[in-house]
Amino acid sequence: MELEQIKAIVAMMKDNDLSEFSMEQDGLKLRIKRGPEEFQQTVTLPPPAPAQSTAAPAPVQPAVPAAAVPATVPPPTDINHITSPMVGTFYLSPSPDAPPYVEVGQEVDPETVVCIIEAMKVMNEIKAEVKGVITEIVAENAKPVEFGQKLFAVRVK
Repeated sequence: MELEQIKAIVAMMKDNDLSEFSMEQDGLKLRIKRGPEEFQQTVTLPPPAPAQSTAAPAPVQPAVPAAAVPATVPPPTDINHITSPMVGTFYLSPSPDAPPYVEVGQEVDPETVVCIIEAMKVMNEIKAEVKGVITEIVAENAKPVEFGQKLFAVRVK
C-alpha cells in the first residue's frame, strides 16, 4: 500500500467523520482509528516465507536499471465509484427471480436505480448519481456491505 493511498483514506475519514477504518488485502492488514484530533495506525504485513535450509543460496541477480523497470499504469481518471451510503445487505435486483437493475456495459444517469441495500428490514434504492457506463460490479450480490464500500465502477461521460 502506497503512502498516497493511506493519505487518501485519512482524508476520506475526515471528510465523512469516520472514527475507524480497517481493510485486509493480499495479507496486508491496515487499521486506522481516529480520536478527537489524532490518528492511530496499525499495519500488519504477512510473515516472510520460511527459509529452506537444504536449498543452495540463490544466485545474486544483477540490479535492473531503473529505465528497464516498466512504470505502473495510473488508474483511469474517468472512472468513478458508486459507494454504499449505509451498512446493509447489497442486492443487484428487487427480488431473486427479477433481472438485475444494471449490468456491465449499461449506461446510467444520476436517477438510475443501480441496486438496493437492505438495512433493518428496509429496502433502500441506491441511485447512480452520475452519468456514465457501468464498467464493473464490485460488490457481491446478497452479501453485507459497509458504509463507503465500492459497489460499482462507472466510466463517467
